[in-house]
Amino acid sequence: MAVASNRFGFFHVNRIDGYLHGTLDFSSMKMKLLLVIAIFLLILSVVFAVTEDYYYLGLSLISFLVIVSLLFQQKMTLKGFSYTWLILASVTAALFFPNLFLGIGGFSFKVLIVPLLMIIMFGVGTAMSWNDFLGVIKMPKGVFIGLLCQFTIMPFIGFSLAYISGLPPAIAAGIILVGSSPSGLASNVMCFISKANLALSITLTAVATMLSPLITPMFMKLLADELVPIDFVGMMWSIIKIVILPVVCGLVFNHFAHGKFRWLDRAMPLVSMTAIGIIISIITAAGRDSLLAIGLVLIGVVLVHNILGYSLGYGISRVAGLDSRSARTIAFEVGMQNSGLASGIALEMGRVATMGLAPAVFGPLMNITGSSLATWWRGKPVEKDHRTN
Repeated sequence: MAVASNRFGFFHVNRIDGYLHGTLDFSSMKMKLLLVIAIFLLILSVVFAVTEDYYYLGLSLISFLVIVSLLFQQKMTLKGFSYTWLILASVTAALFFPNLFLGIGGFSFKVLIVPLLMIIMFGVGTAMSWNDFLGVIKMPKGVFIGLLCQFTIMPFIGFSLAYISGLPPAIAAGIILVGSSPSGLASNVMCFISKANLALSITLTAVATMLSPLITPMFMKLLADELVPIDFVGMMWSIIKIVILPVVCGLVFNHFAHGKFRWLDRAMPLVSMTAIGIIISIITAAGRDSLLAIGLVLIGVVLVHNILGYSLGYGISRVAGLDSRSARTIAFEVGMQNSGLASGIALEMGRVATMGLAPAVFGPLMNITGSSLATWWRGKPVEKDHRTN
């Protein structure tokens, strides 16, 4: 565990461990002040909502969410949720002031999504090594069950929910797209926090990512072609361009320049978190009207999709004979998808304002549920059994 946490510097999981085990010296006066400000802003928001003053309602809600984020930063048990509140603030800003996130003059901010995703995936590559793929040999049973769950549970649940929900076809196709995407590195962080099998998690993420140019278009063609036209080859190239090439470049960079650019390790988490916030804000602004019309339904569907992924991933793994640590890992690998990749594919298809909505909602929600589950599992003892991985 120590080796994995030290090497996996992109997300600084050793720092996360410090937050969970260490003590945080914070001023109670500062917390009280932030709490008073938050309550005041919340009351203001209610007043502006009642008076239907939506401009100031937007400003007060955004300020409230930012203050709550700062408040969570002061408490080590809540620190992991701070970023999610900032994402909610950016989404709120995009809903109330969409023009700020659509473009300037004749320049559309949507063209930034793919380059930002490529930067994020390059960072993912720098956090990986070629040894991550050796886990296929070291843990064949766990990898096989994990990949089988990853690429069956989420696509078919997504397909079922898309048709049951009654959402417009292009938006429903986005649910299937999220389910057909591979897992992301957020699942690795959750596995570390929850005392799951981190080595298995890293291997599953690496292998699933490399398989995605074939698996994701295949399931989209099979399950979503009746909702929106799917170009198999075009989608495959989009994934190669957005994910595979940057990840491979990151892998090569890490292989030849590992440890030589410490500033990059420190900068990439901030760059990636900022990029994710920008991407979600752009997509929210582009699909604002649709999101306001069907937002609650979409949030409910996405939440069910996410929770079923955790539940079935864990349950099937246990039934298949995996130990509880590996089952926790597969729960996160199945339930937490690479929503950024799904957003990029939606953009490449020219449907970011429709197909891109489900990934934009899925990302923040999975971080809330994933952090909560990881924290809960961390307090639960891991069963000692002799099952194999």
